[in-house]
Amino acid sequence: MDASARWQSGVGSAASRLGTRFLVFPQPPFIQGYERPEMIWVSTPPDAIGPGPADRRMYVIDPLLEKQPYQFPYLPPYAGALRPPAVAGPDGHFDNIPLGTPEFEAAHAYACVRRVLDICESYVGREIPWFFEPTYPRLEIVPRLNWDNAQSGYGFLEMGIDEARGTTQPFALNFDAVAHEIGHLVIFGVMGVPRFDPPHEYFAYHEAVADFIALISLLHFDTALDLLLRRTRGNLLINNELDRFGELSDEKQVRRFSHSLRMSDVSTEVHDLSKPFAGALFDILIEIYQVLLFERGLSDLDPRDFRDLRSELSEEEIEDLLSASLAANDGRLFALKSALEEARDLVGEIMVRSWELLDPHTLDYREAAEAMVVAAESGRASRFVESVVDNFAWREIF
Repeated sequence: MDASARWQSGVGSAASRLGTRFLVFPQPPFIQGYERPEMIWVSTPPDAIGPGPADRRMYVIDPLLEKQPYQFPYLPPYAGALRPPAVAGPDGHFDNIPLGTPEFEAAHAYACVRRVLDICESYVGREIPWFFEPTYPRLEIVPRLNWDNAQSGYGFLEMGIDEARGTTQPFALNFDAVAHEIGHLVIFGVMGVPRFDPPHEYFAYHEAVADFIALISLLHFDTALDLLLRRTRGNLLINNELDRFGELSDEKQVRRFSHSLRMSDVSTEVHDLSKPFAGALFDILIEIYQVLLFERGLSDLDPRDFRDLRSELSEEEIEDLLSASLAANDGRLFALKSALEEARDLVGEIMVRSWELLDPHTLDYREAAEAMVVAAESGRASRFVESVVDNFAWREIF
């Protein structure tokens, strides 16, 4: 049975219900420690994924001739000739496609999109529709254009290439870039799309939360968790790769989460204005993680004893306070990992479930922060409500 027949047959097995295997780079492969892709599972079973890859919610195409980026009124579906699609192996999985091929880029782009969608849907507890349905029932994914950007829009996600390092780096292999764009689409899918101009902070909120979705999604990779915790010995209160978003080189950082910017420190430019809200989300994540470490006897530092720990203590003072527990943490990787995974999921649930409480026509930062407080109060993170309130207040959002 060929790939198309297997996909259309819909015949499943116990093994297929585990999902489908792909290879994904958690960070671009030029970043030290991320040179090799990680094998991941996506929720869609092999018998529901066809050549492309394609399933009932998305499909990948690789135009044969040079394609211009979509711009209204030119929208999907693409009508031109296509290169051969990526095809699963005999076992129905896509983790055997050779690296460095167009087929690998296609499979990688699909897996990144599906991975982020799986994560967000697990937090909200239901399937997240595309905001462009029913016009388009599926998302069209174009993994490579001769273009120095990536964008998502009405029915599409398309990715160009970055040549800043002197070599061609496809955005299709940059998980952060793909996750950020899908972040916008899932926010639209849950919250809806404004029919008229929303408040200015709505756009900054979109950027902050799309960034944070990419960060939360990165923390679902064992490679990223292991490297992060081994390099820091569990101390995430100091600068490390968790703070970096959208890596384009070993040094360049597009945006940083770990900063002390408050609302009074930033301009009204959308990306600048996004920083206080993104910083608050990051602070909540790190504070919950640090509290869990303290409660489990993995740290001597309780962040609840400080108004703003990282501004009240220098990195040297934090290291001194944590010196004994950090030394012991060399042999406690899995305990640290468990705490970070729990903090990740608590904050992820708060954020994603808060979208259902928001109206895009009236959304501002205060309303968004209040929705996160309500989501925390009604969920598993109820005992961390004070942390949520305090961190938004410190950023001058409350």
